[in-house]
Amino acid sequence: MAVWSWGGRLGLRRYLGAGRILCLRFQSRGPQGVENGDRSQCSSKTPKIPKIYTKTGDKGFSSTFTGERRPKDDQVFEAVGTTDELSSAIGFAMELITEKGHTFAEELQKIQCTLQDVGSALATPRSSAREAHLKHTAFSEGPILELEQWIDKYTSQLPPLTAFILPSGGKSSSMLHLCRAVCRRAERRVVPLVQMGETDANVAKFLNRLSDYLFTLARYTAMKEGNQEKMYKKP
Repeated sequence: MAVWSWGGRLGLRRYLGAGRILCLRFQSRGPQGVENGDRSQCSSKTPKIPKIYTKTGDKGFSSTFTGERRPKDDQVFEAVGTTDELSSAIGFAMELITEKGHTFAEELQKIQCTLQDVGSALATPRSSAREAHLKHTAFSEGPILELEQWIDKYTSQLPPLTAFILPSGGKSSSMLHLCRAVCRRAERRVVPLVQMGETDANVAKFLNRLSDYLFTLARYTAMKEGNQEKMYKKP
């Protein structure tokens, strides 16, 4: 990914800057696709949207948020990439869930935003971070506690577990189980970084709790949609 939303000395700033520009440019459009007031406001100071490709990673290296260059298969980028994959999987799950009219789609969108913060924390290795970097990407306990509240809320409405549940229960539920599996992999990528002292332990705790939330939500979704979950039976 050339313009990395949460990493690189340039990536985060370019990502946020581009977002602000896009918001401004798409507020209103006049005839023939010209934004209202463009002719009167255009000047040499008008910010330009950066290109998606930068070519800085063509040799197999990328930058952390601290500016450090590391190979793309470094543990930091493995963790960041898996977290990005998790957010993408959740995005697909949200599409299925929204079609069914489930209100908890808003929770999943909030989780996607939190995963951006997770990526920022991961992309700021403590071994090369200054105090300003750590302050900017600190990851608090708040999101963990919120997940626990959501888990308790849904668990109280579910029948108790009596057997091992296979990923099932309809399309929405099955996709949430897939998200759970990706989340577990993201956690496995993050744990070594925590043990090395490169990232905050709260990041791993969040992913651990998130997988529990996704499992619980998958069960709750199956119940709300009237779909039966499949149980493990010894062959």
